[in-house]
Amino acid sequence: MKKKPARNKKKTKLGLPPGSLVFTGEQKLENPHITIIRYNANEYTAHPLSGELPQVDPNYITWIDVRGIHDSNLIEDIGRSYSIHPLVLEDIMDVQQRPKYEEYENGFYFTLRNYKFDASTNSIVPEQISIFAGPHFVFSFQEDREELFAEVVTRLETARGKIRFRTADYLVYALLDRIVDGYFLTLDQIGEAVEDLEDEIISDVTRETKSKIHDLKRELLTLRRSLSPVREAIGSFVKSDSEFIDDSTVIFLRDLYDHCIQAFDILETSRDNLTGLQDLYISELGFKANAVMQVLTIVATIFIPLTFLVGIYGMNFDHMPELHYRYSYFILWMVMVIMALSMLYFFRRKKWL
Repeated sequence: MKKKPARNKKKTKLGLPPGSLVFTGEQKLENPHITIIRYNANEYTAHPLSGELPQVDPNYITWIDVRGIHDSNLIEDIGRSYSIHPLVLEDIMDVQQRPKYEEYENGFYFTLRNYKFDASTNSIVPEQISIFAGPHFVFSFQEDREELFAEVVTRLETARGKIRFRTADYLVYALLDRIVDGYFLTLDQIGEAVEDLEDEIISDVTRETKSKIHDLKRELLTLRRSLSPVREAIGSFVKSDSEFIDDSTVIFLRDLYDHCIQAFDILETSRDNLTGLQDLYISELGFKANAVMQVLTIVATIFIPLTFLVGIYGMNFDHMPELHYRYSYFILWMVMVIMALSMLYFFRRKKWL
């Protein structure tokens, strides 16, 4: 049985004032890990944080990647050092946030979820990603230490593409694009799971198959609840007239929005396929039941005339000449065997067997 996510941590926020920093997720790192990446068209440096948080340098784009958001003191220090609104800090630590996009005086905030598909349990593992960006700086927050943005780091390090020549909002686009691309990978894996379920239903349907369909359909519903607001948030990002979003980045954001719509369409197709699998499951169960009933009916049909003969010659009448004939027993057996074989032949001709 799959382990259900704990939701009671949300209750610890009851009655607290807005901006209270309470981590509502599962701690995955013992100590937070922060990487500082600075770059421009000509330079690139990356190193773990040692000492104080760096100040923003207008000559560079500074990307501060924070892994381990369970530490409220760290999040509070970051907010104080970079004048991040307390409500943003609260949302960063609340990993059950609805995906959204918000604008503030010194930057903009984006939160959404990355998903990984566990094929062994047909379950989706979420990880909330929060991004706060302003002029010349970008913060990314997550609890898991998985190298989700390794491709983006490689592009920065090797100066591949245009990312080193663009502003901070383009880095945000690159991070969002990596997460959305991950949705396609997850949806492909779900599609393979749906195909495996279809093969399982056709080959050997069992009661466990029904549970697998139900669990997978529930996971798709969870993913749909996340993708829908992501689409809305990126749509707001595209339409934003924020001073922190360069006009040259908007065309890339539009492409990202199109990818969200495409991912959502694939998700809807997968849900329709699962609904079709439910119908196929019911049909296969009905077919198996009908096949069993057909065999039982044929067996009963064969034995009805035989039972009739046995019933006649089982009656205790005195005047039944066949009972006194020497070969009556063998003749009766021969008649019954011929009748049974004749009916079997007839059923095969009709393709009932």
